Amino acid sequence: MARRAFDIGVAAFALLVSSPLFALAAIAIRLESKGAVIYRQRRVGKDGHEFDVLKLRTMVDGAEHIGAGLAVNKGDARITRVGRILRRTSLDELPNLLNVLRGEMAIVGPRPTLPSQVAHYSERERGRLAIRPGITGWAQVNGRTSLPWTERIELDLWYIEHRSWRLDLKILWRSARLVVAGEGLYKGRTGGWTQR
Repeated sequence: MARRAFDIGVAAFALLVSSPLFALAAIAIRLESKGAVIYRQRRVGKDGHEFDVLKLRTMVDGAEHIGAGLAVNKGDARITRVGRILRRTSLDELPNLLNVLRGEMAIVGPRPTLPSQVAHYSERERGRLAIRPGITGWAQVNGRTSLPWTERIELDLWYIEHRSWRLDLKILWRSARLVVAGEGLYKGRTGGWTQR
């Protein structure tokens, strides 16, 4: 209950403070390209329950059906000019705060993944679904998408086994630094998910 109260408090405060940025970003997205401002993608949360994760759209409308599909690389032509800024600053993930308020996500936890990825989890890897997925997490601050998929899962499992308020605060501090630096946004040569 304490964690849930923390999540609600932080999400509500962050939404309030960032609402002017949210509005400016929405206007910029609509002015640059056609399509919805909010992008929805089906993800898997706690105990395997599916939900739509919310993000500000950073790519051309229908990008998941063009080129590399769901894979996004640095310099991807599908990313809009506004989208590059939103991704660089992680502002595209502001709507995740709504997922937190709805109880689908937490502030800190493993990032929610696609149903197609979860379908290939081993029994051990399904332990990643034991808690609510987060906006940021231990894997996020230790390499993010530049890490091989199996390594990211192991980091998330380690977090679940060692979860504490102190560790959460450490993750939040590192997350703030990463947002400023803009590191680990794209998978590079070793990161990303490969079907087994």
